[in-house]
Amino acid sequence: MKKSESSSGDLKNVPPRHIVERTFEFAVRIIQLCGKMDERPGVGRVMMSQILRAGTSVPANVEEAQAAQSKAGFNSKMSIALKEARETHLRLRLLATANIFPNQQLQLAGEADEIRRVIGAIIVSSKRGGEI
Repeated sequence: MKKSESSSGDLKNVPPRHIVERTFEFAVRIIQLCGKMDERPGVGRVMMSQILRAGTSVPANVEEAQAAQSKAGFNSKMSIALKEARETHLRLRLLATANIFPNQQLQLAGEADEIRRVIGAIIVSSKRGGEI
């Protein structure tokens, strides 16, 4: 099956396979970070659940977009993934700026920023009807 085809044949623009894997790997790193955050008291522990929910929602919505039955469904799921990536990026930046796990946070914040840019580009391309 070509990347521009879906199993139903009616979805022209599906995200490249790399974004599926990249968001999965990102979520794994979020889970690992949150495990470390849970070991320490304070603000990081409070924000941990928010970061965990948003960070693991990104690949969940990207995966759901893969099974979309229409372009509108695809765009909807990818838009939710984008919102969650933006939220994750913001929260990681906040914690990095507050010097709570700054090195790990900065690396993950950079990855969150790249992921949100890629997802945004996928959505724009899909809405224009172009290849992704």
